[in-house]
Amino acid sequence: MLVYGTEAVIPAKVKIPSLRVIQEEKLDGAKWIWVRKEQLMLIKEKRMDSVCHGHLYHNRMDSAFNKRVKPRQFTPGKLVLKKIFPHQEEAKGKFAPNQQGPYVVHRALSGGALILAEMDGRINTKPINSDAIKRYYV
Repeated sequence: MLVYGTEAVIPAKVKIPSLRVIQEEKLDGAKWIWVRKEQLMLIKEKRMDSVCHGHLYHNRMDSAFNKRVKPRQFTPGKLVLKKIFPHQEEAKGKFAPNQQGPYVVHRALSGGALILAEMDGRINTKPINSDAIKRYYV
């Protein structure tokens, strides 16, 4: 107010007029009510447009990402290697191997979990995520 001699008006007040903006524009009451109703009716439409735009953007991003993803199917009997995680005892430094195995896929569970078996036939009871598994080629 000190700089311009009048109170600052934010863009939202220009878009949805306040009493001060109405007086400056010299709108009559009936026209102001009609404009205000129209703006209020368009709010839901604008909100739905932004929601639809968000969904379309999300779908485009998903399809762009999924284009490069190659699904891996592990069937029982296939040979795989299991990743060694840093908290395991087998992780001994940067020159140690990154995988251990080979293991045999005993069972594939839903959601990408696998039950592995040792080469001698012992079955591990703990399921492991297929993200930590790599196919073993002989």
